[in-house]
Amino acid sequence: MTLAHARLYLVAPARLATGDLAAAIPDLAAAGVDVVQLREKDRSPGDIQALAEPVLDACRETGIPFIVNDYPEVAAAVGADGVHVGQDDVAVPDARRVTGGIVGLSTHTRDQITAAMEVAPDYIAVGPVFATPTKPGRSSVGLDLVSFAAGAVEIPWFAIGGIDEETIEDVVAAGARRVVVVRAITHAPDPPAAAARLAAALPG
Repeated sequence: MTLAHARLYLVAPARLATGDLAAAIPDLAAAGVDVVQLREKDRSPGDIQALAEPVLDACRETGIPFIVNDYPEVAAAVGADGVHVGQDDVAVPDARRVTGGIVGLSTHTRDQITAAMEVAPDYIAVGPVFATPTKPGRSSVGLDLVSFAAGAVEIPWFAIGGIDEETIEDVVAAGARRVVVVRAITHAPDPPAAAARLAAALPG
C-alpha cells in the first residue's frame, strides 16, 4: 500500500477500547485501513518506542505503512515508514533528514496549506473538520477548508477531525477522498466492522 492509494488512515494509541492495536491490525487492514499512525501524546519517547515495535511488526506483516506521531527520532529508531508532525513540531525538512521516510504535516488554515506546499511534505492532514476531544482547545475548521484543499492540493491529503459514520458523507461531499479516523475506530465495539463501514463510504 502506498500513500497515493491510501484512503482510510487510522490514528490510534497502542491500546484500543477492545484490546491491543498490534493484535487488531491484520483485521483492520483487511477491513480497509490503509495507514496506521501510533499517537501517544502523554508518553515519553522511550515508552513510545517500546509501544511502536509490535505495531510496526504487525503493519509490516500486513503491508501497510506505519507512521509515528511527533517524534522523528523514534520513527528512525524503530524503522517506521515515517513520522507525522504538527505546525509547532520539528520542521518537515528536518524530520525528513532524521527519518529518511514519509513526513506528514497537520494543517489548519488556508495559509498553512499553501505554506505546506513550499516545504513539500509527503502528505498533509486538513482539520480538525469537526470538533473532537483528541484536539482539545482547537477550533474546528469546517467543511470549507476541505473544499479548499480539494481544489488546491496536489499531493495526498486527508481530512481529519471528528470524522465518523455520521459525518463522513458530508466530508466526501465537500471533496475529500481520504480521511483520518481516530475515535470512530479506536472506541468502536468492533473496530474492523467500523473500519469496513467507513472505507465503504469513501470513493474508490
